[in-house]
Amino acid sequence: MTDHKNLLAGPGPTLLSEDPEPYRRLAEESASPTQLAADYPWFSLAWAMLADDAFAEGRVVESYAYARTGYHRGLDALRRAGWKGHGPVPWDHRANRGFLRCLAGLARAADSIKEAEEAERCWQFLRDSSPEAYAELKQ
Repeated sequence: MTDHKNLLAGPGPTLLSEDPEPYRRLAEESASPTQLAADYPWFSLAWAMLADDAFAEGRVVESYAYARTGYHRGLDALRRAGWKGHGPVPWDHRANRGFLRCLAGLARAADSIKEAEEAERCWQFLRDSSPEAYAELKQ
């Protein structure tokens, strides 16, 4: 019997590989996002945390820069994981959350600095990548 691939289904979900060390340090040692970003610059969650903190403190340009850094680091990781520029990036996979949070943070900060086109593009990318993340993060 021949297996037939459903060509209309689209790509499968992309799951980033997870290094437990930065999560351990975050939970057990109370490492700061700044220290985690310095020690693990590929760890998008640290950049997302920095972006969120800066935004909450009214430092929107810094938030934008942090979110953009984590977003690009996340894109690099997605490509290494086989992502071809589209397809699901599930919110329920812990290692994907940093990238998705950076994407939302970038959209939020872009909107705040009047980059409406970029903000809409980022929100749409988030919605397309993970409807769950979009529902959680677009508030």
